[in-house]
Amino acid sequence: MSKKIFFIVLLSSSFYLLTSVFIWPYYLFLTKTLKISLLKTLLSLDSLKTYNDQVTILILGIAGSQHDGGTLSDSMIVANYNLKNHRLLTISLPRDIWSDTLQDKINTAYAYGEAKQKNGGLKLAKAEVGAVIGIPIQYALVIDFAKFKALIDLLGGIEIDVDRSFTDKQFPIPDRENAECDGDPDFKCRYETVSFKKGITHMDGATVLKYVRSRHAVGVEGSDFARNKRQQKVLEAIKNKVFANIKKYNLNDLKKLYQVLDKLLTRDISNQQVAIVVKNIIFLRDFAQKEISLSQDFFLVPDNNLYNGQYVLMPREGNFANLHLYIQCYRKNLDSRVSSFNTCETLKRGYTYQK
Repeated sequence: MSKKIFFIVLLSSSFYLLTSVFIWPYYLFLTKTLKISLLKTLLSLDSLKTYNDQVTILILGIAGSQHDGGTLSDSMIVANYNLKNHRLLTISLPRDIWSDTLQDKINTAYAYGEAKQKNGGLKLAKAEVGAVIGIPIQYALVIDFAKFKALIDLLGGIEIDVDRSFTDKQFPIPDRENAECDGDPDFKCRYETVSFKKGITHMDGATVLKYVRSRHAVGVEGSDFARNKRQQKVLEAIKNKVFANIKKYNLNDLKKLYQVLDKLLTRDISNQQVAIVVKNIIFLRDFAQKEISLSQDFFLVPDNNLYNGQYVLMPREGNFANLHLYIQCYRKNLDSRVSSFNTCETLKRGYTYQK
């Protein structure tokens, strides 16, 4: 055998070994387990629903079946991704916004929809939240917080930069919501005290759940607006950790990660559709992201006697037009790659933004 033929055989054998041992298992995982076509992903070919070259996904967090009101939305975040310029805007909404359609808080939309028919909650929640933010929502996914802990622990925990120290002395203990507490009128046995210190903190799954669900801290952190910001921080940290794991190309870790995610998510978006969006976020260098939370400035708190005794939020101007302009302003700044968003923030004080 000549040297030339020998090297050809050696290279061919090496290539076959490389593809069969290293590449082929990943290919099978993508195509057979995840049902993802590499060609469709690379060319962005699929029935991905969009509006003005953008795809918008509603992310809901629910307490889960182990809790009273387990299908009420504990958190609501919208992710708006522009497929042309690769800009991602995430919008966190307070759950107490009143819906005239539902005659209840907006966080009941998923629960009402599910009570009528399976997956009806996704459809109703998309319609209600879309009306508030002024953006058509194509997809939705629901995170079951009861199973959320497993994902955080699988990732080895996450790092969170806590904005300010706070203590919550009324954090509910699971399965003790209806405890009699031996006649204690304050029902103290139903609660535990949780505390967080300002600064970067490593959190495991159980700690993250307390961080995002705490509602009774004294001061600013006791508001739903502060809690919304905490939830955004956690989702961002999880996204970064998940994407970092994907880039390591460890097949066993990827399989475990998918199994956990698949169990805690209810969704109407396919793996193929997710892959088209995620590939740009992971691999494109010009990707940029901005997070905003809808603050108290946009809302009024009316007399609760008018709303079945509930604490609710109503738009300050009587409608959501100003809020729509605020979100549109951020989207425009992201489109033009403007670094300052001061113009958008003036909308909180009632100034008019020129389109």
